[in-house]
Amino acid sequence: MSTENTSKINQLLSSQPTGIVFQSFWLSKKGYSPELQRRYRQSRWLDPISAGAMKRAGDKVGYEGALYALQTQSGMTIHPGGKTALNLLGKSHYLSFNPNSVTVFGAKDEFLPTWFTKNDWGIDIDYNKTSFLPADLGLSDFDFKNFTLKISNAPRALMECLYLVPEKEELMGCFHYMEGLNNIRPTLVQGLLENCQSIKVKRLFLYLAEKAGHQWFSSLELEKINLGKGKRSIVKNGVLNKKYAITISRELEEYGDTRI
Repeated sequence: MSTENTSKINQLLSSQPTGIVFQSFWLSKKGYSPELQRRYRQSRWLDPISAGAMKRAGDKVGYEGALYALQTQSGMTIHPGGKTALNLLGKSHYLSFNPNSVTVFGAKDEFLPTWFTKNDWGIDIDYNKTSFLPADLGLSDFDFKNFTLKISNAPRALMECLYLVPEKEELMGCFHYMEGLNNIRPTLVQGLLENCQSIKVKRLFLYLAEKAGHQWFSSLELEKINLGKGKRSIVKNGVLNKKYAITISRELEEYGDTRI
């Protein structure tokens, strides 16, 4: 390999953090032709992950490094969300969390590339495509070991959990998450609720926040939040909360009620 090509790969590797994926199309845009990429693989500068993606030779890359590539190289909003984001933010103390699975959210038109889905990241990826919240609203920077990822902030992450109720998440568990959200800005919550397209999520979030007795709840401008019309049944054989017109479990409705 020529000195020029060696210098070029050194420049690439020195400008990027370790533990990430290099997508072939992105490398091509940066001036690394498919032929040059092939030479780098042959010379063991880069190792293939799957068709269309590579990593530093000998580098260990997890799902975080794959998401980093999607966010920074593809401009996608796919991010750790729901219970995974709450766990990363330290909001899941004393609650069950499966370390062998991560919850990831993306917009309805964002698909995981084949190289991502075909690779074994050593962990189960639960990918949820939905546009019930604006793709870029409620995301914050989170520092991993070598790079920074966009993840859901606490209120968005809880709304993502509520979106997955009851198929993938339990409402009682979501309430315990809500109990830990006592130091968040009401303006942050207000913006998310006003832009949320899921009536179910908005009603449940407000119900849980009020039940948790958070001080920030009283600062919300409820009249600006569209809660729709009619009843919403969240669980079967539950009880109706008349204020929010949602059918929830009796366990949750009576939780903390000293009158029973």
